[in-house]
Amino acid sequence: MSSSTPSTALPLAGKKGLVTGIANDKSIAYAVAKAIVELGGEIAITYQNDKTARYTQPLAEALGAKRFLKLDVAEEGCLENVIAECGAAFGEIDFAIHSMAFCNADDLHGRVIDATEAGFDAAMNVSCHSFLRMAKALEPLMAHGGSLITMSYLGAERVVRNYGVMGIIKAALESAVRYMAYDLGPKGIRVFAVSPGPIMTRAASGIANFNNLLESDAQKAPLGRTVTIEEVGALTAFLCTSGSSGMTGQTIYVDGGAHIVA
Repeated sequence: MSSSTPSTALPLAGKKGLVTGIANDKSIAYAVAKAIVELGGEIAITYQNDKTARYTQPLAEALGAKRFLKLDVAEEGCLENVIAECGAAFGEIDFAIHSMAFCNADDLHGRVIDATEAGFDAAMNVSCHSFLRMAKALEPLMAHGGSLITMSYLGAERVVRNYGVMGIIKAALESAVRYMAYDLGPKGIRVFAVSPGPIMTRAASGIANFNNLLESDAQKAPLGRTVTIEEVGALTAFLCTSGSSGMTGQTIYVDGGAHIVA
């Protein structure tokens, strides 16, 4: 009797994409990349500079990344070159994860009206506009549709103490998701923002009194706890699968339900 092909394949088998923003194995982006690989996806991973590469290259190798590429979105043409390299490696791209944010400490912790023009521009460029640029560069490589996913936070919708200008930037990012979903929908390209609850990552360590924020969210969340990077990774990977084919333009919370409680 001849062998037969299994009736069910991994949800992302044969799918290829780009994951940005991994800093270490505690990063949300790392959990996303791991979840995608576990579902059968092939990935390219980026690093910001030689210093961060020391921590991220072993992770990229462990995940079997097909490309490990330097990406500094503040460097002219760098993002576009990275995507061109991914296109050369993969042909078509099925998904991309934008997990990048930056804000000067003074602008993050201070009053928003005191933010400098240069600081505001830098935060907007790295944290929001780079997602638009990513989509534009990827559009020709997503001839059969795909998923574009960025990372947001509740500070986009409500005032979160010590989040400052980044709350404004994340609000712009979530608005961009909706407009991008409208523009790219006819091509089958779906766009999402994932909004995790507070998680102790390297980026979160720059927010003043972050431990208090963790405790507060755990107390008010209907699930009675904060979430893990693995839970965020699982949801994000799902958005790359055909199971989410009827969805686009949403900000999806992964925070134990804390966002519904005042």
